[in-house]
Amino acid sequence: MTVEKQPTLVQALIPIGVLVLLLFINVIIFGADATSGPNQVAMVLAAGVAAIFSFSLGHSWKHIEESIVKSISSAMAAILILMVIGALSGTWLLSGIVPAMIYYGLKILNPTIFLFAACVVCCIVSVATGSSWSTVATVGIALLGIGKTLGINEAVIAGAIVSGAYFGDKMSPLSDTTNLAPAMAGTDLFTHVRYMMYTTIPTLIITLIIFFIWGFTIDTQATSQETAAVLAAIDSKFNITPWLFIVPALVIFMIVKKMPALPALLIGSLLGGVFAIIFQPEIVKEIAVVNTTYLKASFLAVMKAMSVETAIKTDNAMISELLSTGGMYGMMNTIWLITCAMMFGGVMESCGMLRVIAERIIGWAHSTGSLVASTAATCIFFNLTASDQYMAIAVPGRMYADTYRKRGIKPEVLSRTLEDSGTVTSVLIPWNTCGATQAKVLGVATSAYAPYTFFCIISPIMTVLQAYLNIKIRRFSDDGSAKQ
Repeated sequence: MTVEKQPTLVQALIPIGVLVLLLFINVIIFGADATSGPNQVAMVLAAGVAAIFSFSLGHSWKHIEESIVKSISSAMAAILILMVIGALSGTWLLSGIVPAMIYYGLKILNPTIFLFAACVVCCIVSVATGSSWSTVATVGIALLGIGKTLGINEAVIAGAIVSGAYFGDKMSPLSDTTNLAPAMAGTDLFTHVRYMMYTTIPTLIITLIIFFIWGFTIDTQATSQETAAVLAAIDSKFNITPWLFIVPALVIFMIVKKMPALPALLIGSLLGGVFAIIFQPEIVKEIAVVNTTYLKASFLAVMKAMSVETAIKTDNAMISELLSTGGMYGMMNTIWLITCAMMFGGVMESCGMLRVIAERIIGWAHSTGSLVASTAATCIFFNLTASDQYMAIAVPGRMYADTYRKRGIKPEVLSRTLEDSGTVTSVLIPWNTCGATQAKVLGVATSAYAPYTFFCIISPIMTVLQAYLNIKIRRFSDDGSAKQ
C-alpha cells in the first residue's frame, strides 16, 4: 500500500507559479480573448502539473478524480444560475423590460449623479434580495445601458454596479455568504452582521464619495442630443409601458421572500417571455423570422431569446449594440472557464497543497493585526487558486477558528474578516466563478472593471487597518469571558 506524503511548500507553489506564468503569457498574446479558451487550457495544464506532484506523493488517480468532481460539483449551483441568467437576459430584452429600464432611467438620471445613484440602487436591491448575481443580472444590466448612453466609461459603470451589488452580498441576512461566514467562524448571523458595520459602513461611505466626486468630472455637454436619440430609438421599436416592471418587481419579491435564486430567476425569465408575447408582438415576429401564426412565432421567439444570441436592430447604432444578448449559449464560455478553474482547485486540494500554503501563512501571524492580515491574505489566495467564493470563506474559516479562540479573539472578528476579504475579492479575479460571471453578464472584462470596484478593493484594507489599530477588536476578556 502506497503511503501518502504531505507536499512541501515548494511543491505546493510550483503549480500556482505555472498557472500565473501561463495566465500572464495569455494576457500578453491574446489580450481580451484570453478568457475565450487560452486561460481554460492554462488551468488544465496547471492542474496537470499539480496532479504529477500528487502522484509522486502517493495519491491515486481515483482520489484525485474524486476531488476534481467534488470541486466542480460545489460550483454546479453557480453554473445553473448562470445559465438561467442567460435565459432571463434574453426574455427581458425581448419583452422590453431592459429597454424600459433604460428608457425611464435616462429620463430620471443625469451623468453627474449617475455613478453615485447606480451604486446606491444596487446596494438597496442586493440587500433586499441577498444576491449580488441577481442584482447585476437585472438592474445592473439596465444601469449599464443607461450609463453607456450617457457617455460614461462602461468599466467605471460596472465598478459602481459591482460595488453596490457586493455590499448586499456581504451584508444582507438573505445572502448565502453572510450565513456561511458566521457558521464557519462559530458565531451567530446577527452578531456577525452588526459587527461588520464597523468596517463596511466606512468602506461604503468612501466608495460613494469617490463616485459622487467622479460624477463632476464627466463631460455632460454632448449627451443631451445622444440621449434624445436613444429615447426616440427605443420608443419607436418597443411598446414602453410601466406594466413591464411587474416582472422584475415579482422577481425581487420572490427573492426577498427567501425563494432560492434559481427558481426565482427561472420564473422571471418565463414571465419575460409571456410579457414579450403580450406587449411586443412586432419584436416577436422579427425574432421568429418565419411567416406563420403568431402562436408559433411566439414560441420560436421566446425559445430563441432564452437559448441563443438575440439582436434587435434599431436606427441608432448605440442602442442596437445594447439590445443584444447571448441567451444560455452565450454563457457556455464562462461555464467552461469555471469548470477548468474548479478542476485546478480540486487537484490542489486533493493532496493538501492549498492547506500547506495556508498553514505557512498562519505561522507568520503573531499579533492581532498580522493574524487578521494573514486571514485576509488566505481568503484572497483561495479566491485566486480555488476560484470559488465559498471555498475562500469555508476553508480559511475552518483553519483559523481555533487560532482566534486560543488568542482570546471572538469569532465575529474572524467571520467579519472572511466576508471583508473572501466575499468581495472573488469578483475581482477573472477566473473566479464570481469574476467570470459578472464579466459575462455585464459584457465588461473583469480586468477592466476591477480597478473601479472601490468597495471590493477597500474592504480587505479596512479590516486589516482596523485590526492593526486595534479598533473594535472584540476579545473574550472584554466581557469577562474566559479565554478559550
